[in-house]
Amino acid sequence: MSTHARIAASVYTSHVPAIGVAMDQGRTQDPYWSPLFAGYEPSRRWMDANRPDVVVLVYNDHANAFSLDMIPTFAIGCAEAFGIADEGWGPRAVPPVHGHGELAAHIAQSVIQQDFDLTLINRMTVDHGLTVPLSLMFGEQDAGAPGWPVPVIPLAVNVVQYPVPSGRRCLQLGQAIRRAVESFDAPLKVQVWGTGGMSHQLQGPRAGLINREWDNAWMDRLIADPRGLSEMPHIDYVREAGSEGIELVMWLIARGAMADLADAADAPTPRVAHRFYHVPASNTAVGHLILENP
Repeated sequence: MSTHARIAASVYTSHVPAIGVAMDQGRTQDPYWSPLFAGYEPSRRWMDANRPDVVVLVYNDHANAFSLDMIPTFAIGCAEAFGIADEGWGPRAVPPVHGHGELAAHIAQSVIQQDFDLTLINRMTVDHGLTVPLSLMFGEQDAGAPGWPVPVIPLAVNVVQYPVPSGRRCLQLGQAIRRAVESFDAPLKVQVWGTGGMSHQLQGPRAGLINREWDNAWMDRLIADPRGLSEMPHIDYVREAGSEGIELVMWLIARGAMADLADAADAPTPRVAHRFYHVPASNTAVGHLILENP
């Protein structure tokens, strides 16, 4: 058995704030919400059977840890714990997020030496961009619990203020993270999660835009043609998926971490363990995917 860490799977999901509200208020069985949460029931069973030792969770901050005063393009949370942000109506009633400082520091060292200029974050709060995916995959948690079921390394990406990183750079970052994880000298099973999206626009004449056909075609390409997909220009995301659809570039980080994109790899395309799509949740299209390395 290998003594080094490995990436076993990647998880992709939207992080709509209203989903967290529905869970926190016990409304998951309401007619509006029940079809969405039914789509994540297989994911929770999968998680029970495939519990990782650490999750690297790629998300974007929504002006809570950062503001327009300072916006890192890529930032990694290296702390041992992260509090829950107050997004204007009080922090979500969920447990604190515990990090994995040793692995985070190793990833930072390795990735920076691969020429990615990560910002190191030693203290920050995390918002719905990170906690809603955890809730969807692990289910409701007692706010008084000491933490979530697994340690989480937050990886924040700027998709709020232009310029935002290209899909190509995000895919490359995922590949760099895989190399970093595989050089960590401990037999950890790691998952990389990409969150945000799918098509949605929150303002302007196109507010409420949802593009079902484009979303599903994009997921097809994420599975089968991630390199080609990574070349898609930003304007295509904005035109087809709305101004906030650009969040999808974060999924490319998780996809880049999969084995079939390793250097000189001939590994087969990852296995699709679960795929789900639902509209709408609030004013957003919800996409979800679980990929396993062979």
